[in-house]
Parts: sequence; C-alpha cells; structure tokens
Amino acid sequence: MNFDRQFWLSHAFWPLLLFLLIAVAAVVTGLDRNLEQSWAFDPIARHFVGEGAGSWWARSLIHDAGGAVIRGLGLLMLLAWVATFFFEPLRRWRRPVGFAILCVALGAGTVGLLKQATNIACPRALTEFGGDRPYVGLLDARPATLPRARCFPGGHSSSGFALFPMYFLCIARDCRRARRALLLALGVGALFAFGQEARGAHFLSHDIWSAAIMWFACLGVFVIGYRGEVWEPERRTCRVDPLPDQPT
Repeated sequence: MNFDRQFWLSHAFWPLLLFLLIAVAAVVTGLDRNLEQSWAFDPIARHFVGEGAGSWWARSLIHDAGGAVIRGLGLLMLLAWVATFFFEPLRRWRRPVGFAILCVALGAGTVGLLKQATNIACPRALTEFGGDRPYVGLLDARPATLPRARCFPGGHSSSGFALFPMYFLCIARDCRRARRALLLALGVGALFAFGQEARGAHFLSHDIWSAAIMWFACLGVFVIGYRGEVWEPERRTCRVDPLPDQPT
C-alpha cells in the first residue's frame, strides 16, 4: 500500500492535531469539569444522570451489556484466529484477524498501563460532584495522602474504539465500506464514553485519550508492523490447458 502525503495527513496529522487541541483545552480551560457540570451532574439532587433512575441505560445497558458484546466479539476473533491453523479454508483470514488482535492488544494494553500509572480520580470521587477528594489535574502533583485512583484514560470507551481495526482492514483493500467502518467504531466508542460520563466515571478528555491511543495503536501496527499488507496475498492457481493432439 502506498503511504502518500494524503494518507499521513488524514491518518496522522489531523487526528493528532484534533487530539492535542482537546487534550490541552481540557487541562488549561477546565473544559472537562464544565461539561460534566453542564449536563451529567444534577447539583440539586447531587447525583449523576446515569445513576439512580438512569442506571438501567448507563450501567446495565451501555456498560454491562455493551461490554459483554465487545468481549464476546473479542473471544470469537481469538477463536477464529486459532481456527485458521487447523482449517485450510480459513487460512486466508489468519493475517487480517491477527492484525485486529494485535491492534486491540496494543491499544487496550496501553490504556490499562496508563490507568495504573496516572493516578487520576473519577469525577464522582471529587468533592464538587458529591465525592470526598479534591480535583488534581493530569500534570499536577497528587498529594501522597490520597488513595490510588485508576480512572484515566477511559477503559470502557477504549473497548468501543477497539473497532478501529475494521477501518484499516477496509482501506487496505480499497473497500467502499471503510467510511462506514470508521463511523461505526467512532459511534460505539462515543456511546460507551457517553454512558460512562453520565455515570461520573470519566471526563471527556479521558475518553478522547482512549480514542487517540486506540487509533494510533492501529495506525502503528498497520504501517510499521504490516506495511499496509494486512490481507493474505491472493493465491492463484494456473490452469494448464492440455496440448493439442499431435498429427500422426
């Protein structure tokens, strides 16, 4: 696949610029907390819209059921990859399925490691949202007396953005469905992010970071790991015509 200037603009430069703008705005302007206050948190009732009466859609539907669907798809994908070693007709799927598994493992693994290392609290744990902890920004020094926190980046939304490999699999074959695959991944990731923010589990920037990590993990595997060749090369069989009858 040809990685031309347009490819790098569309897949690296513009996504990185958009991510940096939102990430910096969240740190400098207080965008995260203002947004959470504006729609997700009820200051009178002192709870989030995804709690109480809203828990059926925010927790049970989007978080629990949505997460179960994505985990199920991941298990099927892993079983399909294993099956390619035992069933010859499935062999042509080994490379694309392996690509998707590697993307998800790298992206989700990075999100998981950052959650352990960043020590950022969830919105619902903060005093301004009914909790008992002060707000500490990503670049601020966190007091040692505060308990460990594991809310950054957003884990659940990253499982929705884990559908990004579908887009790269499509563009590798000039598939007309590439745009739809991208919209599906963005839509599922955004829905998962919405549900978690409605529960006070994450700020917007937490989920933007997850989207960026998953996207650039896929891009890195696609460009560096596979050089755009994520599909098995087409195997061609040569048909040999019989020789014409020789005159006697």
